[in-house]
Amino acid sequence: MVHRKYLDRTRYIKGWIGWGPQVPFTGELVIVTGGEERRIVVKDIRIRPSHLALLPDSRFLLVSGRTFRNETEGPWASNAVVFSPAGTPEAEFCVGDDIPALVTDVHGGIWTAYGDEGIYGGHPESGAGLAGWDTQGRTSWTPEGRLPDHPLEGCTAATENEQVWLVWYSGSGSGGTFLTRITPATGDIASYPSPVPAPDGFAVCDNRAVLTRRDHNKRSVELIRAELNGTTWAVTSRRRLRLRGRVVMHCGQGRDGSLWLRAGNTWLRIEA
Repeated sequence: MVHRKYLDRTRYIKGWIGWGPQVPFTGELVIVTGGEERRIVVKDIRIRPSHLALLPDSRFLLVSGRTFRNETEGPWASNAVVFSPAGTPEAEFCVGDDIPALVTDVHGGIWTAYGDEGIYGGHPESGAGLAGWDTQGRTSWTPEGRLPDHPLEGCTAATENEQVWLVWYSGSGSGGTFLTRITPATGDIASYPSPVPAPDGFAVCDNRAVLTRRDHNKRSVELIRAELNGTTWAVTSRRRLRLRGRVVMHCGQGRDGSLWLRAGNTWLRIEA
């Protein structure tokens, strides 16, 4: 959470996503576990975070979705910061450019899916469309030509026990949206055609999944349930879900069978 005194609002974007912090700023991380709440003050944050993810040993990660190179084509600027349990920076590095989807696994691996400006913008790992990183900023995984098509845009991401899912779509070849499952321990990969195009929320448990497609800046989403039959995800139900607040980009967080969906100032938990 960030106090309003640190925020500035652009007149071109409606809703809460139009508010952004002016760096450097101070924020407060609130972690709720069961009925317990823990608060950590984080001072002197020097990036504008697009993603927040927890890491093992009570550490956490902030990532900006964008980065840049200096005028002399030098190194890419850092856009990821690992913080200690007390909120002190431990490491800073770059995890690519134009990141619409990011998730961390149970062992602290960082997984990213990129947008078209990142894929075609010159950053080596972004160009592959999907990537895995460790908490020192080293690349730990790349798709190495094992995807059914070349990604054009990342959609969303989720975890399921020891596995990670990255959702993306392609505009070349056969096109379409794909659900890619990665096993970090082995690097194994499996991709499935998505039962719905370009979802912005996704969670999976065994052979069941829940996906959402938002009505941008409105108080509703389309909620789709699906089951995996062999190699095919098939839709089992659809419904329009009315919410308490407006839904905008990057509102879905898939964790171990639960989809956490932000609607205005409210988090909604949807089980797969």
